[in-house]
Amino acid sequence: MRALFKHHAGEGLKYDPNRPKPEPGPRDVLIRVRKAGICGTDKHIWEWDDWAAGRIPVGIVTGHEFVGVIEAVGSAVSNYRPGQRVSAEGHITAGKDYNSRTGNAHIASDTRIIGIDRDGCFGEYVVVPEENVWPVHPDIPDRVAAVLDPIGNAVHTVMAANVSAKSVLITGVGIIGLMAVTVAKAAGAGRIFATDVNPGRLALAKRLGAVEAFDVRQGDAWVKEVRKATRGEGADVLLEMSGAPSAFDLGFRALRGGATAAILGIPSKPITWNITEHVVFKGATVLGINGRKMFETWYQMEELLLSGRLELDEIITHEFPLEEFAEGFRTMISGEGIKVVLNVGE
Repeated sequence: MRALFKHHAGEGLKYDPNRPKPEPGPRDVLIRVRKAGICGTDKHIWEWDDWAAGRIPVGIVTGHEFVGVIEAVGSAVSNYRPGQRVSAEGHITAGKDYNSRTGNAHIASDTRIIGIDRDGCFGEYVVVPEENVWPVHPDIPDRVAAVLDPIGNAVHTVMAANVSAKSVLITGVGIIGLMAVTVAKAAGAGRIFATDVNPGRLALAKRLGAVEAFDVRQGDAWVKEVRKATRGEGADVLLEMSGAPSAFDLGFRALRGGATAAILGIPSKPITWNITEHVVFKGATVLGINGRKMFETWYQMEELLLSGRLELDEIITHEFPLEEFAEGFRTMISGEGIKVVLNVGE
């Protein structure tokens, strides 16, 4: 099969036109991939930063966001059949640890991730366990179904923070931050404030529903603006999507006492943060967000998509054939595009 794999401990990926086709085990499903999204994690693997060097095995087929059609099922699979259009939850667990058995499998201690710990979807075929398969509703197009994974990250973050009828500050409107803007609006948020360093993405955040979008390169006066707009108190909810150290400081300064903060952004290195001022004295509730709740988030995401209230057309900006993967990564990494999708097969 055609596939992209991590060919060496350095920058880039390599195209292999003759990668062996994977075989499903008894409880596995073999999926013929149609489209696959390029994620921020794939960027780290491409650039081979410290995280990737310490985590990614050389030789692995990368990628974890996709939509496809079931090609074959294992002998013990009973819920799926060839020909079904599906996506999949990329976090694979044995289902036996405490969190898996108490409704929190998304933070299971034995999690293995496709495209990171085992071969992923940047190839014509991918194998996933039956339990991880998600049938895609016929009214959801392939270009959207290919990126359910990051949409799910945004939905999980927004829903965990209970944004309905509340003022919401979103720090960082990259791909998932922009998705969080449209998800928060669809979920009934009050006024949405956004911050970033990219003027184009700030403008898009406003088109998606933010009432104000602040360029943090111009200083921290935006904190006072958010507080002024919220009766001098501060925003009700913070959705931290950037991982930028300044966002942890300034974002919490812009929150009212007793506010809720949901943190999806991951700093690239340990940060110094005044937890006494920002959390203890403020009485803030801080939520760590990892992936998608399995499968509560997926049901919520499907309902929001089918409602027609999520605006994704300006977020999913580019599609490239698999063979033009280098241009796809360049488009994504340079910021020329936002969400980039690779067209893998039919």
